[in-house]
Amino acid sequence: MTGEAAVGGARASWDDGSASHRFRVVPAAYVLLRRGDQVLLQLRQGTGYRDGFWAAAAAGHVEPGESVVAAAVREAREELGVAIRPAALQPLTVLHRGEPGGPALEQRVDFFFTATEWVGEAALLERDKAADLRWFGLDDLPDPVVPHELHVLRALLAGAAPPIMTFGFDTDT
Repeated sequence: MTGEAAVGGARASWDDGSASHRFRVVPAAYVLLRRGDQVLLQLRQGTGYRDGFWAAAAAGHVEPGESVVAAAVREAREELGVAIRPAALQPLTVLHRGEPGGPALEQRVDFFFTATEWVGEAALLERDKAADLRWFGLDDLPDPVVPHELHVLRALLAGAAPPIMTFGFDTDT
């Protein structure tokens, strides 16, 4: 089956035909700016996804032809107005998440980075997508935080996130 999953001879509802296999994984880059034991978070609004939840201050999908590192640098610049050197991004974890059996677009791989060095003062630049921007202690996070991001932040608070984590599956780590 190339490009489609047979369900009674028809294409499955989650398969739009653009993937050459039964599902497509959507990559995203997350940048957690750190200041000691604090992390910078934004309050989502107007996005249609988890509005009213706190989230990484800079995050977004990897664009076609773009590396995940370039996406992290770009998102920090676009959303916060800060410049981060690629070498200043510290890999934190890769989070595989999704809704097993769900639509193709809900199969995600999120690359989380931390940064403690950047140029510029972080500011809320996309006011149509975020209502607030604040520093929080890892041991004093706001409520609510986007669930899969909270999963990673709790691992960071515990001392170290494993290199690979999962969320939304029966055997999450």
